[in-house]
Amino acid sequence: MRLGVLDVGSNTVHMLVVDAHPGARPLPAFSHKVELSLAAHLESGNRLSEAGEERLTEVVAESLQIAEDKGVEDFLGFATSAVRDAVNGDDVLSRIQERTGAQIRVLSGENEARLTFLAARRWFGWSSGRLLVVDIGGGSLEIAAGLDEEPEAVMSLPLGAGRLTRDWFTADPPPPYEVRALRKHVRAEIARLAGGLRRGGVADHAVGTSKTFRQLARIAGAAPSGEGFYVRRFLKHTDVGQWAERLAAMDNAERARLPGVSEGRAAQMLAGAVIADAVMDLMGVSQLEICPWALREGVILKRLDTLADPATRA
Repeated sequence: MRLGVLDVGSNTVHMLVVDAHPGARPLPAFSHKVELSLAAHLESGNRLSEAGEERLTEVVAESLQIAEDKGVEDFLGFATSAVRDAVNGDDVLSRIQERTGAQIRVLSGENEARLTFLAARRWFGWSSGRLLVVDIGGGSLEIAAGLDEEPEAVMSLPLGAGRLTRDWFTADPPPPYEVRALRKHVRAEIARLAGGLRRGGVADHAVGTSKTFRQLARIAGAAPSGEGFYVRRFLKHTDVGQWAERLAAMDNAERARLPGVSEGRAAQMLAGAVIADAVMDLMGVSQLEICPWALREGVILKRLDTLADPATRA
């Protein structure tokens, strides 16, 4: 069957069309992305602005038209931290549903972590042993660990690269004292919960998902995306630490000229490196592997599991 998945993230709204069947690998058929920067539309009091709601409504309507044009049979929509954080997020989604017919559910941070972990487990398989999966989003950081398809421990913190860039940096490039303050804050927040993730034992395979990790790996020398999904890409902790220092000395224009870094995400690369450095240090990870699958694929796989099990069908 042909599935359409709409991912309303803090930075990007991504419409992905896949051909998918229970027991088979989902095959991407079409992809459409809009750099909406929804988190930037949060006003004082954490309310999503009218302009942000209007723009999101337009993108959702466009995505539904794409789904129809591409022959989508089943449409899944979900939203992450930007809508989750908005005090009027549920009202906004209700109005969007009234205007477009699209039902978009808000995922909790813990559910994000679980679905991303499922995607990584299916990609790397059982031979990977105990997995540690880290996802750095625009608004939040998710970490999950475990031996099975359901993680034993999950963590979700408001430590997204976009959020921290907006909240902690006042200049381009930021002054060193702001970078140090952010580093201290990130490490304190992760350290409070890191013990629960490590309680089950040392990870056999550490995995990074998200655009932030892909870009960090690319500037550290990993293969470009054009070489395909199946080229293995790794990111060493030593490289992350070095690049965190280099990125702190660059302005956004200089970062945007680095290989694999888009202009829209250049500003948040420094915060992303600070987060990655902290996670790898506090979790005892010397190297992680980049996983091509992440939250969207986890949502698709969970849906296919539901279709494959008659007991769970409506």
